[in-house]
Amino acid sequence: MLSDTRIRKIKTPARPMKLADDRGLFLLLTPTGGRLWRFKYRFAGKEKLLSIGTYPDVPLAKARDARDAARRMISQGIDPSVARQQERRAKTLAATNDFEMVTREWLENVRPKWAAVTHSDTLKRFEAYVFPSIGHRPVSEITAPELLDVMRKIEKRGIVFTAHKVANSCGQVFRYGIVTGRCERNPAADLRGALRARPKAKPMAALPASELPDFMRRIDAYSGEVQTQLALCLLALTLVRTSELRCASWAEIDLDKAEWIIPAERMKAGSPHHVPLSRQAVVAFRKLQAMNGKWPWVFAGRAPMKPMSKNTVLFALYRMGYHSRMTGHGFRALASTALNEMGYRPDVIERQLAHTEKSAVRAAYHRSQYLEERTTMMQQWADFLDRQRGKGPTVVAFKKGLTRA
Repeated sequence: MLSDTRIRKIKTPARPMKLADDRGLFLLLTPTGGRLWRFKYRFAGKEKLLSIGTYPDVPLAKARDARDAARRMISQGIDPSVARQQERRAKTLAATNDFEMVTREWLENVRPKWAAVTHSDTLKRFEAYVFPSIGHRPVSEITAPELLDVMRKIEKRGIVFTAHKVANSCGQVFRYGIVTGRCERNPAADLRGALRARPKAKPMAALPASELPDFMRRIDAYSGEVQTQLALCLLALTLVRTSELRCASWAEIDLDKAEWIIPAERMKAGSPHHVPLSRQAVVAFRKLQAMNGKWPWVFAGRAPMKPMSKNTVLFALYRMGYHSRMTGHGFRALASTALNEMGYRPDVIERQLAHTEKSAVRAAYHRSQYLEERTTMMQQWADFLDRQRGKGPTVVAFKKGLTRA
């Protein structure tokens, strides 16, 4: 058996050497001066080693106590090495167990599957409404009443729809916490029926087709920033979403080929979107290129290394007198109505709007881009808008059954 005196006196060996103590405990001496306690044992018919620590940090008496504790585990059918791993994992989880850390880990996990704007907006809601109240709390200790209190604060701000969104996102965090061993239940599930009813969704404000001529002329006469005026024009000419337009980068656009390819990470459906550009759209983009070509963004913000604010288009519409009557999304609704009544195929129009196929079976077989048809349609649409504002030979009245003339 070993003694502290013998251990202190022994010299560092030229190669690894074992000094046996008793009942499987030994001290491993290394050529670099290491003195490592090891416990050799058999479990389920296999020989195994358990690391106990380093001498003299762990003196002989404590090493023997650790060996005896391990032997008691073995007699109870517990593998001490496995128990050690589980203990370490529990400590690691405890150190990363607060709600904010679990949420951020979950968000990183889903980032590749989500559109960038969805990911960003979800994180902002957590930072604004959830983290200040329960971000520091262990995810396993958060209760349904505690979570409801967070949602009530959001409801008091008059944003009931946001409260439902936040509650749903919290439920996803707790489900992630369950599968990663951080918590055992999802308290967000208990909130069912406790939140105020969601308000009925209102359709995005869009002008009736009869006002299109006057609307296009007002865009031409817009007295604000030229960049904003061009953004309004391009929303009408491309039918993309406001977020897709304002975050456009020059790397996405090839004006010589008259095409704009929006990458998957910026699209709501998570797939790249090809936007054929009419001659009028190319002219608008070239004007922007002369203004902002040295920056990465087509629509440079006040700090040029950031894109234009998301409220710019909406405030411009307010300034033009369309408060509560028209939005950036309204361009898409207005064009969809017009193009359908002009006789274009619904599938072509829906593809231009980057709408996903609702039928999973049809979506699996229906992946056509309709690029040739969409290119023709968007040029004819741009020409139609010119006539509406009085730039063509005649102003064509919008009515049921209008052709592609």
